[in-house]
Amino acid sequence: MALNIPAEIGTRIEDVDTPCLLIDLDAYERNLKRMADFVSDHGLRHRAHAKTHKSADISHDQFAHGAVGVCCQKVSEAEALLHGGVRDLLVSNEVVSPHMINRLAAMATQARVLVCTDDAGNVDDLEAGAARFGVTLEVLVEIDVGAGRCGVAPGADAVPIAKKIAAADHLVFAGLQSYQGKAQHVHDYTERKAKIDEAVAMTRDTVGHLAAEGLSCDIVGGAGTGTYEFEGTSEVYNELQCGSYIFMDADYQRIHMADGRLIDDFENSLFLYTTVMSKTKTEKAICDAGLKAQSVDSGPAVVFSRDDIEYLGASDEHGVISDPSNHLSLGDKLKLVPGHCDPTVNIHDWYVGVRNGVVERLLPVTARGMCL
Repeated sequence: MALNIPAEIGTRIEDVDTPCLLIDLDAYERNLKRMADFVSDHGLRHRAHAKTHKSADISHDQFAHGAVGVCCQKVSEAEALLHGGVRDLLVSNEVVSPHMINRLAAMATQARVLVCTDDAGNVDDLEAGAARFGVTLEVLVEIDVGAGRCGVAPGADAVPIAKKIAAADHLVFAGLQSYQGKAQHVHDYTERKAKIDEAVAMTRDTVGHLAAEGLSCDIVGGAGTGTYEFEGTSEVYNELQCGSYIFMDADYQRIHMADGRLIDDFENSLFLYTTVMSKTKTEKAICDAGLKAQSVDSGPAVVFSRDDIEYLGASDEHGVISDPSNHLSLGDKLKLVPGHCDPTVNIHDWYVGVRNGVVERLLPVTARGMCL
């Protein structure tokens, strides 16, 4: 099988094969430090979400900047990172299939493994799986604080599930999973903050109900790149699960702050690098980054640092770029900011890390395609 590597260490950026994922290492490292400083300054923990990058190497970079562990959304994703040396893994999702529970428990023979649940029957299944492997699983009760996906109703409904976890021989009640996913990409500041204010209130109430029953939460986790400052200053959450901050994408940068400016906490560090492959028409160019190189669920990619051209749309292997002033030429290379970084990353095998115009790092997308 071909390794499909778009460059070698030392390759000039102009000679990198496209389409590929390009990381500006200087911007990437500034993003890592910015989040690490926020977490440290506020006495929090960061359990970085690996669904953004799906990379063991990037996970280790996050550990070097103070992260205590990673979140994964799938068991297979966690397995891939475990093989890459990651030893603290929260599957921030429900796992219900007996076979998948076995795989989850098997990982706990080698690493700290945590998982979420919102169902008392699922607690029995997790206990049985952990017992089969003679391990302990740490379990968080997930509450629905507005995302409308998984999660038991906040408040008193979380207590019986937490009690059942605490009473199990091979499980440990670890706390609460409280993530308001729908708020992350709300562009208006006031609306976004209002959604998180509601989530914080529901989470605080649930922590109170648990405390009244003698159940303490080592972890109260949630938050994402769009709302981390709200949860991080709430005095309720103690673990943040931000992921996209290391890369950013076009949709995150449509978010507004209180003063009306667009969010600029973090920089674009991830790009879909592309080449103009056809220039037969004066007013437009065709590039090699089409639908099979990116996700467009949050809109098309945006051409980085150019206001004279626009990425209009794509078919399978072609991207159409408006070029009204005929500035582009055959072979020109462009940096595109993906509309949504997470699913775009899942399409690629490698990251090409560049500094000062030269390839410095090649990072495999360790958990590419891991959806079980």
